[in-house]
Amino acid sequence: MTYQTIDGVRVWGNPDPGALSQAKTCAEHGNVVQTLLMADHHKGYSQPIGGVVAYEGQISPSGVGYDIACGNKAVRTNLMAADIKPRLSAIMDQVARKVSFGIGRVNSEKVDHELFDDPDWSVYAAIGRQEHDKLKALARDQLGTVGSGNHFVDLFEEVGTGRLWVGNHFGSRGFGHKTASGFINLTAGREFLANAPGEKMDQPPVLLDLDSELGDMYFRAMKLAGRYAYAGRDYVIAQVLLMIGAAADFEVHNHHNYAWLESHGGKDTVVVRKGATPSAPGQVGFIGGSMGDISVIVRGKDTEENRDSFYSTVHGAGRIMSRTQAAGKMNWRTRTRTGGQIAPEQMLQAVHNYGVELRGAGTDESPFVYRKLQEVLDAHSETIDVLHVLKPIGVCMAGADEFDPYKD
Repeated sequence: MTYQTIDGVRVWGNPDPGALSQAKTCAEHGNVVQTLLMADHHKGYSQPIGGVVAYEGQISPSGVGYDIACGNKAVRTNLMAADIKPRLSAIMDQVARKVSFGIGRVNSEKVDHELFDDPDWSVYAAIGRQEHDKLKALARDQLGTVGSGNHFVDLFEEVGTGRLWVGNHFGSRGFGHKTASGFINLTAGREFLANAPGEKMDQPPVLLDLDSELGDMYFRAMKLAGRYAYAGRDYVIAQVLLMIGAAADFEVHNHHNYAWLESHGGKDTVVVRKGATPSAPGQVGFIGGSMGDISVIVRGKDTEENRDSFYSTVHGAGRIMSRTQAAGKMNWRTRTRTGGQIAPEQMLQAVHNYGVELRGAGTDESPFVYRKLQEVLDAHSETIDVLHVLKPIGVCMAGADEFDPYKD
């Protein structure tokens, strides 16, 4: 086995003391079947990023987190990367101009979708008309927008074949964030739309019994946010395919902040993955690296170790430096930064050397703040096979100083 068990927590990769402490706290609360840390783990709010907790009959809104259904989509196109490289700079300019990054929308185009007629909107109506109308309006306004933080739209060249791939990474935007904070508020006895005090990094998880009224409402709302995130990622990929004049012949699409009803060891469980990709035998997933590193398409193995992982693997390379450490402190009044270990020139040089056309992004997303993806993949070699290795050639993210309250 390539994992170790520390105080009952199954840990892949090198244990981070802060994340391990959070995982232990999660293991001590509720009807926990197993707590695990993937090799890309680091501290999060309550449940660590890269943390997996399997419960019996319970669900954790704080475990799923604020970016409900954050995930990845990648498609292989019918083009070779060489076909578009002569116009790559112009394509990336168009992506930056036409796809909405950050909190706003760069154009007045509203995206209609059948999910706005989904019966699960009744969850919000049961909470209150104001809550329903406010969240539905926000969801309509932000569908098809990418956000900021580590969220991206990338073009890739497949190593070995030269095929062109398109990928993206984002979740349910402000709708998911307000859903998460709303149910955490209700659990604490506050109004759904109240100003929540916010989670403390190391607090115990917020737990709901799945068969309770509130637990059932949250589960339905989470699934609706999941369908919303899928719709957004589908829309953005379709936009980019139109820009480059390509069609997709293969796609991979998965959440990594979500809760799934799964059977493990003959027991029905709720598996809460925060920053962890499902990897059941034969299941494919898209795992992104940094802007100066590979990304991969993986497939779950039918092995004892994969069963021991509760069919979970990494969702990325994992941060080794915080945003503030990398970019410094931002004064939003003066829009100036102070401190920071990574200079913009340093980031741009590294990305240029790797052969990437970059649009947007701050030093808090530079290659220097992440592990190498291969390092964490090696730690999970007994659970997943790598099917396709993708090298980024174009990366587009929100601007360095884009304010977004729904970041990450």
